[in-house]
Amino acid sequence: MAATAVSVFALATIASGCGYNAVIDKDQAVQASWAEVQNQYQRRADLVPNLVNVVKGSAKFEQDTLTAVVEARSKVAGLKVDKSVLDDPAAFKRFEESQKQLGGALSRLLVSVERYPDLKASQSFRDLSAQLEGTENRIAVARRRYIESVAAYNAVVLKFPTMIGAKLRGMDVRPTFQATTENADKAPKVEF
Repeated sequence: MAATAVSVFALATIASGCGYNAVIDKDQAVQASWAEVQNQYQRRADLVPNLVNVVKGSAKFEQDTLTAVVEARSKVAGLKVDKSVLDDPAAFKRFEESQKQLGGALSRLLVSVERYPDLKASQSFRDLSAQLEGTENRIAVARRRYIESVAAYNAVVLKFPTMIGAKLRGMDVRPTFQATTENADKAPKVEF
């Protein structure tokens, strides 16, 4: 009986010293921050149909720009996004690429709106544009928090002795967001 108690105590000491539970804490933090990223992307996807409908009200507006936005949104909506995306770099890259396409299509839409003063003056359009801008800021904040939580998680998974607990749980490093634009590290040239 005493030997069993000593064995249980020794096992508990080893498990706590190897980060067995720390891995779970960091994993939960990653999952929570990922849920917030998804929440903000969903907010953006929900705003897009309203924005498209307001813009459609302007009969002169370029149809190909609207089509690009609608197609990009449907690609985002068609993606299966669950916990497995966090552990699969290829799935994570596909998710990020679809979000990049939607963001690019929305940017082109907002740039082309500049040629339509009546549309820009519409209260509905201004309200939706402000909501979309706020959502893009929220996405940036959620992504930054996700990057931070993945960095903390990956540190636990890679460092000794917590890497032992990670291996015992079958946990490995996770991918994180990366710049999606070539030469994103260089300031763009603005010329007139």
